[in-house]
Amino acid sequence: MEVIPAINCHLNDTECVEAKVKTAEILDGWVHLDIADGRFTYNKTWNSPEEWRRFGKNLNLEVHLMVEEPLEAAREWLLVGAKRIIVHLEVLDLDLADRIIALVKQYKAEPILAFNPETRVDSNPDIESRFLSFLVLCVHPGLAGQNFLPLNLEKISALKKMYPQATIEVDGGVNKDTGALAKKAGANILIAASYIFESSNLQGAYQELVSL
Repeated sequence: MEVIPAINCHLNDTECVEAKVKTAEILDGWVHLDIADGRFTYNKTWNSPEEWRRFGKNLNLEVHLMVEEPLEAAREWLLVGAKRIIVHLEVLDLDLADRIIALVKQYKAEPILAFNPETRVDSNPDIESRFLSFLVLCVHPGLAGQNFLPLNLEKISALKKMYPQATIEVDGGVNKDTGALAKKAGANILIAASYIFESSNLQGAYQELVSL
């Protein structure tokens, strides 16, 4: 199973990000960075593309934009080398979706469409059909350490049936038990933050997920 460690640090806590980057470099070639703006979410997280340019050079970066204005945020992260940009269906209309997709592809990166826990995966087929990869968020956006919401397993299965060739990432509350259920439902990639970074055996927790 492909597993990507996720970084979710408080606003202005650059030391937290740097420490987790060093761990992610040991575990995998990719890292998932959570960006929360305090509007789409209740909290704000660290969000400094220029600082990332200084210490994140050795990782492939996917940026999860939990923000109300994703176009400019996407541009800022693409300029510092992001390989994947994840945007939320809840803030998109068709025109904005097309503009973001065009921008991401201009930088030879991959656009990914995310769904909040309460959002149906068939709620806007015109937008959804423009994407080849999806992220099912199994917790409420913003805060790390929340429990996996099991109702989202049905959403993963439904998405897989609708778009059988799509890549599906699952994010939020991922551990070896919920990860196994997500894989069975059709997930291709697991995103894990607390399960890896709060473990006393970081590599062991990571390998547990990889071996699912």
